Amino acid sequence: MESNYAPDGPTQLAIYERVALLKANDERSRKVIMSGRLVMPYYSYRGQEVIPAAMAAALTDDDYWVTIYRGIHDMLAKGMPLNDLWAEIAGRVDGTCKGKGGPMHLTYPAKGIMVTTGIVGSSMPIANGIAWGSQLSGNDRVTVATFGDGASNIGAFHESLNLASVWKLPVIFLCQNNLYGEHTTYEKATAAKRIVDRAAAYDMPGVRVNGNDPIEMFAAAREAVARARAGEGPTLIEAMTFRFHGHVFGDADAYMDKAQKQAAMDADPVPIFRARLIAEGIATEAQLAEIEAAIEARIDAAVEFALASPFPELSELTKDVFAEGVVA
Repeated sequence: MESNYAPDGPTQLAIYERVALLKANDERSRKVIMSGRLVMPYYSYRGQEVIPAAMAAALTDDDYWVTIYRGIHDMLAKGMPLNDLWAEIAGRVDGTCKGKGGPMHLTYPAKGIMVTTGIVGSSMPIANGIAWGSQLSGNDRVTVATFGDGASNIGAFHESLNLASVWKLPVIFLCQNNLYGEHTTYEKATAAKRIVDRAAAYDMPGVRVNGNDPIEMFAAAREAVARARAGEGPTLIEAMTFRFHGHVFGDADAYMDKAQKQAAMDADPVPIFRARLIAEGIATEAQLAEIEAAIEARIDAAVEFALASPFPELSELTKDVFAEGVVA
């Protein structure tokens, strides 16, 4: 990756702030569920924090992001407020979708966080539609579509990449390849050795990066954003990573190779990035500790806000679902 796309010190610190927020929020989510304070499905992203944190740092608030049902880390990185997030996953009326979406169906258009669905691979055709709208209106916005390695094997992936390339849409296809599609290893379900190699079939640039390296990830993201904003079309980014926990919270992850999992956890990208910032003089231990303490306080407040928020009234069942009746 060209050096002019590498992040400077302040940008690296901004990426770390997002990384620290994502790590702390995931740890708190699992703790709250285990304590019985909330009962909900939860998809841990622990181990994948660097990818959305670096990607978000290359975007503006006006840019769009369409993620998947296990994409809370993407949403927080893009700027979803903690209060709104926690109230929604708690099923409360002050949530982003009035408590009716829950952990799998979050949205926050004010920060460009668009339609999230539970359909695997759905982020890509939706992102194309949003990017096409940007192209038609000339609003200079870029759209990111996040998906996992398993989703690269369905028709929506191939159709979306083809159309985006034909129309030169300002979209970035960001595959967070954590080596497991739900409970299935990459090798058992995917013939291609590398997902990024599929970019050539659709005449678009493809880059494979270490998604746990913030410098490498940001450089790839920034270059793809620059291409899209300049009207040069889409990019496929395959960001290699590993999720530390099972597909869904409570999953015993017996299907994971124990040695592979341990190696990934030993190479946890968060403390490695933290140590690098201190070693390179970008931040001090005290500065980072202050950032982390502030994040914990924000999460404390968000959890209490969510639990104090009321549940939706029964009348909400049909709101935003059916058109309001009009008296003749």
